[in-house]
Amino acid sequence: MYYPRSFLKFILLGFLLVSLPLVYALGELILSIDRLESQGRQEVLQAAQAGRTGRLLYEQATTLERIARQHLILEDNSLLDEYARLRQDFRNTTRQLATLPLEPVQLAVLDRLAQRESELHTLLVSPQRGPAVAGEIADGYAKLVEGAQSMLAASNQLTQRAIDRLQETATQGREKWIYVGLATVGIAIALAIVFATLIARPIRQLDLAVRRMGRADFTHAIEVSGPQDLRYLGQRLEWLRSRLSELEQQQSRFLRHVSHELKTPLTAVREGAELLRDDVGGKLTPEQRDIVRIVRDNTLSLQKLIEDLLAYHQTRAMEPATLGPVALADVVNRVIKEQKLAALGRMVTFETRMRPALIVGDAEKLRTIVDNLVSNAIKYSPRSGTIRLDVGANGDDAVLDVIDEGPGVAPEDRARIFDSFYQGPAPADGRIKGSGLGLAIAREYALAHGGRIEVAGRDDGKRGAWFRLMLPLALREAAPGARASKALLVEGK
Repeated sequence: MYYPRSFLKFILLGFLLVSLPLVYALGELILSIDRLESQGRQEVLQAAQAGRTGRLLYEQATTLERIARQHLILEDNSLLDEYARLRQDFRNTTRQLATLPLEPVQLAVLDRLAQRESELHTLLVSPQRGPAVAGEIADGYAKLVEGAQSMLAASNQLTQRAIDRLQETATQGREKWIYVGLATVGIAIALAIVFATLIARPIRQLDLAVRRMGRADFTHAIEVSGPQDLRYLGQRLEWLRSRLSELEQQQSRFLRHVSHELKTPLTAVREGAELLRDDVGGKLTPEQRDIVRIVRDNTLSLQKLIEDLLAYHQTRAMEPATLGPVALADVVNRVIKEQKLAALGRMVTFETRMRPALIVGDAEKLRTIVDNLVSNAIKYSPRSGTIRLDVGANGDDAVLDVIDEGPGVAPEDRARIFDSFYQGPAPADGRIKGSGLGLAIAREYALAHGGRIEVAGRDDGKRGAWFRLMLPLALREAAPGARASKALLVEGK
């Protein structure tokens, strides 16, 4: 496919080609109207001339009859001079009438009228005529008038035929223009679709490339077809993708090295704190024991932060060998057991509703998703609070709802709650905040499984956050009769 150098030129070319059929149709319409106008003007002139000539022929024939009768009665030769003048006008009128598009029968009648008038004139000017000849002359002029009257009717028929021809031409033109219009519109729409597809293709390629880079997916090379300026833009995006991929690899290597270098001395510090807490180096005073506890707690927090950083940068490292069928309810039960001590420390209880929901994924990473959601709910739940966990199926998705009774998520924070290192307002009791990576890791793992996590709005008027995890079911038919999990939460425990 040929593309101009400039995207703007390509758009203008498409607009021009789409407009050509419409311009052709407009030109044909103008020409057809002009032809119809010329034909109509000609037909009207002929009809007017036919009507005028027919009336004139009838009047002249009537006048000739009157003069002939007067001459027969008065025997006045001066009337013959006037007759000769009118006779010449009569012959001119018949010749004019013969030039009009009359029917062959009507032309034959016109010729007989001219011939009959000549015969009557010969009899009229003859010096020797008797009463019988005079009667023949009178009857002949009466028939001449009747013939002229028939030619007047023929001229009127000529006008009607002209009107019929105009109507037929207009009808044919209308039918033709219906077909021309439909064909023109069809061609224009087809060209518009073709050029819209050709114009949209490089834009879709650019959009796909930007979306992939926005998801930090740098594994696919960027290829953009189209005009030269868009291809150049695609080449710059490909350079940016390669550069970002290199930077991400460097970042991953740096984090691995730094984490390794940090974990070794950190492990030594933590073991030393453990030894001091166990009085290996001697009996500690209460003040010293508090200092050892602070050191140990902070080393544990620092170790957790390092592990979260490593996990966050490994969220896309899901090997196919680790994928398999996983029952979401089993993962939730496992996480509840692991979080049992943390929940007891806060006196938090769990309300669960488990229904079959089989998915395909990495069991350990799915456990991480659920663990982050449950630990986050425990962290923000009030003492003696309740966390509700509902597992089920909704359409083609397995759904896990995690609802706590904490302060909830403000509407302005919902768009940022899954960002890296973002931490919401501190709990009311001032407990230590986390690293701000738990929900970000959970979202990345969910996206890697083809699902998503969102913050649902509470429409029951109660406090607390409602996190919903949705993952594709392993089998589409595994969810018959499944109802929305939100409705099930309103039911019993």
